[in-house]
Amino acid sequence: MAKRNALGRGLGALIDEAGQEKIVTADAVNEIDIYKIEANPFQPRTIFNEDSLEELSKSIKELGIIQPITVRTLDNGKFQLISGERRLRASQIAGLKKIPAYIRFADDQGMLEMALVENIQREDLDAIEVAISYQRLIEECKLTQESMSERVGKKRSTVSNYLRLLKLPAEIQLGIRDKQISMGHARALVNIENEVTQLKIYYQIIDEGLSVRKTEDIIRDINTPKKNNPKTKVRLPEEYEQLQKHLAEHFSSKIDFKRNNKGSGKIVIPFKSDEDLERIMGIIDKMK
Repeated sequence: MAKRNALGRGLGALIDEAGQEKIVTADAVNEIDIYKIEANPFQPRTIFNEDSLEELSKSIKELGIIQPITVRTLDNGKFQLISGERRLRASQIAGLKKIPAYIRFADDQGMLEMALVENIQREDLDAIEVAISYQRLIEECKLTQESMSERVGKKRSTVSNYLRLLKLPAEIQLGIRDKQISMGHARALVNIENEVTQLKIYYQIIDEGLSVRKTEDIIRDINTPKKNNPKTKVRLPEEYEQLQKHLAEHFSSKIDFKRNNKGSGKIVIPFKSDEDLERIMGIIDKMK
């Protein structure tokens, strides 16, 4: 039973519980008062699912905190949250007075970068939240796509695919966040240049429940240049083919023999030079 109680206290069971807080830097885990933690003004997440927070709160009550939050020290003796706001909120709901934390020393940009990188690693983020975090790393932390892909452990092509989602119309971005369409659907829609067409296909996906494969096929057809199909050549009746062959032999030239379904047409005798024309005229004169 004692072992069960220790597990229920999570990391608190492994931290020195002296009357005074023992603040250790580097990668040591410290247990600090929750009331001393201020919100992170650079928090990239703006939406927290209440049901999910309640579930995490119940888990914390039973097992304690498994993954520490990360904070930085402030001059007033308090701490500012860098990452782990969801864990902090759930701990407050659970009624915890203290919480395990890693303590970092960082300026605002360094804090933002750490918060964003940690945020991107979450599995419950929607694709737009990830894309916004990537964009902020580029714009606010002055990172290139190459350096950012190294820090977040993702291929550069993966990062690029997320960033392209931010070029989609606002309606589609909201649809991604609300899980109306998947990341696969969104990646396909990015390949359409016309915004009106993007929205048309977006609503078609929702209304008809189109799969990603079907959506890709539709968009491929839209983007494939329409070839001007030549008019179907009308096949000549056999007797006309024989006549065409006879004339070709008689004039020693390829005869262009055209006839439509109504029976009208024309015979064209091509010539290569003035001398060739004179030769053909001589043959016609003999026919007279």
